[in-house]
Amino acid sequence: MSSALLSEVDFIEELRLRRWARENYVPTDERDTAWHPIILEEMRRKDGEVSEAVLVG
Repeated sequence: MSSALLSEVDFIEELRLRRWARENYVPTDERDTAWHPIILEEMRRKDGEVSEAVLVG
């Protein structure tokens, strides 16, 4: 993610966006590409966590 996009959002707002992404998680094919990049990034992180859990479990 570009630092320009991150610099437009203060730390508290970034945390809010990441929390929203986790609470409103949807599969990749249901995501709106117009969502904020931080939301999309956090959902991709959760995708990775789910993949790891499946591999470990």
